Formats: sequence, C-alpha cells, structure tokens
Amino acid sequence: MLKNRMYAPPAILSPSQFLGPEFWAGGAPVIPLRPWHPSAMLRSRKFGLIEELMNSNQEDAEVVEAPRLAYRNPEFLKSGPARTLRILAEYIEPQTRLRKAGVQNTVVFFGSARILPRDRALEKLRELEKLDGQGGPKPSPHELRQARRDVEMSRYYEEARELARQITRWSLSLRGRGLFLVVCSGGGPGIMEAANRGATEAGGKSIGLNIMLPTEQQPNPYITPELSLIFHYFFMRKLWFAQPARALIVFPGGFGTMDELWEFMTLLQTGKIGHRATILLYGSRWWRTAINFRWLLRSGTITEEDLRLVRYVDSPSKALELLKASLRRDRTVSAFLHRPVP
Repeated sequence: MLKNRMYAPPAILSPSQFLGPEFWAGGAPVIPLRPWHPSAMLRSRKFGLIEELMNSNQEDAEVVEAPRLAYRNPEFLKSGPARTLRILAEYIEPQTRLRKAGVQNTVVFFGSARILPRDRALEKLRELEKLDGQGGPKPSPHELRQARRDVEMSRYYEEARELARQITRWSLSLRGRGLFLVVCSGGGPGIMEAANRGATEAGGKSIGLNIMLPTEQQPNPYITPELSLIFHYFFMRKLWFAQPARALIVFPGGFGTMDELWEFMTLLQTGKIGHRATILLYGSRWWRTAINFRWLLRSGTITEEDLRLVRYVDSPSKALELLKASLRRDRTVSAFLHRPVP
C-alpha cells in the first residue's frame, strides 16, 4: 500500500491561501493537508481518494514541505552561496531605476550626518542657555560647547542646501525635465538631507543611496521616492556614487566622508571611473586643517598632478562656477546637451 504523504504549503502562502478559510480554525488545519498521488490526477478517482485519506488515521503520515521556487526562497537568498545574486541585484535594480527615471549624470554631495539645520541648532542652544540661567539642573559645560559648535557648523547645512538648489535650477534651465545633472546624496540626515532638500526646493529630482546599518539610518524625507535606494553592500553603494558622477562636493565630515573621498580620489587617480569628474572640498579652512595635502606632496607620497584632483571652495556661487568650468571641458557632456555648456 502506498504510504500516505502530505505536503505542507510553501512558506510564502498563508493557510487561507493554501486551502481556504473554511478548512482552518485559528491558523491550524482541521483536516489533513492536500495529498499528492498519481491517481489523484484522474478525475474519476480524485474525490474518492481524498475522501478515503480524510477518513484514514493520519498520525503516522509523513509531512513534507512543498517545493518553492528558488527566487522565492528567503533562506537560500540570504545564504552564503547566494551572495553573488545579492551583489548582482544591487547592480541591476539601481541601474533599472536610474534608467527609468532618465538619470545619466549626477553631482554627489558628501558630508557629516551630524550637522544640523541652523534653526534646529539655534533652538537647541537657546534651550540649554535657558536652563543654564534657571535655578534647576544646569547643562554641563561640554553640552554648551557642543551646542555652540553645532550652531557654527550649521552654516555647512545651509550652504549645501543652497548649492544643491542652485545646481538643480541651472540643470532645469538646460534640460526641460531637469535630468542633465541630478543631485545625489547618501540619503541620510545632515549634509545628505541638505542636498536632497535644496534640490527638492528647486523643483528637481534627487537621489538618495542609503545603507543598511546596525543603527538604522532612515532615508531623509526630501529624496525623490522612486530614486530612494538602500544597499546592503558598501562597495555596491560606492559604485553607484562613482559611476554616474560628474562632480563630488565634499563638506566637513567624519570617517564615512573621509572614506568616500579617498576612494573617489583613488578611482580618479587610477583612471578607473572612465570619465572626467571634479572634486570640490567645501570649507577650505576646515579641510586644510583636517588633511595636509602639501605635507603629502613634500614627503613624496603624492605628485603635483594628484594635488590637482581637488579644489577648495567657500561659497555656493564659487562651487557652481567651478562645476560649470569643469563641465565645459568635458566633450561627452557637450555631446549629451548637443551644444556647449553655457
């Protein structure tokens, strides 16, 4: 006698989807799951076989999970052997989205996620100063220093916002849909938010390339929804920062900002990007203090040509001027516009 074999529904189906709600009570089956048997394929025998199995003792029945399509199997897709598929997905999915939106060239903004908008920084400082003048618990000197520093650094948020606004307006004036140059950021708060915010305020689209972190970083609300992407792999995220970029504008930042800057500089130095791109370091005093490129040159670890990869800027208008000058020298950009860059 053929051993009774029952197939459990695939994990992707709910109980009601598999047999129908009338067969389930509180998520548990009240009858055996649908059996499989060659004779069940014959109409003349199907109902008789099901009735016979329903009335038989099912205590010793073998329960086997129904097979699943490989691309619907989450255990496999999250496994080590499927890493290649995950990497490929983080190449093809962003590529598909950017092509659908008509994005070909980007201006990438990097900078600290901790820099606040001026209004929030001032509000925070006033609250602490108010507490300091009252009779209750007072803020520590460190808290007051940090709040004053946040106000000082907030200028970079406002200037990143203004620069993104100016770039987007200029792009809109060149192409009716505003897709000649699209502002791109890391999708988080701080300078990233400022860039997306400025582009949105100018009426253009903007990209956010977010990363999944142990401490979750939420996408800022100013990213164009269809251009809001999230990555698992840092190196795939960096690829999409670099590949369509015509310029990199770097504001003061920490380890992440420095990592992205050095990576981009190395790609340009070694010719791996494949097209001309400009690196602008915004805030000359801050950057000259943070990185002493002249010392690297004097010590012989870089060349004069390497030093020409970066330019310092201190205002949105100067940054836009240098960006335009760089694009005028790029023949592929003129070909894209079918005319010289104005």
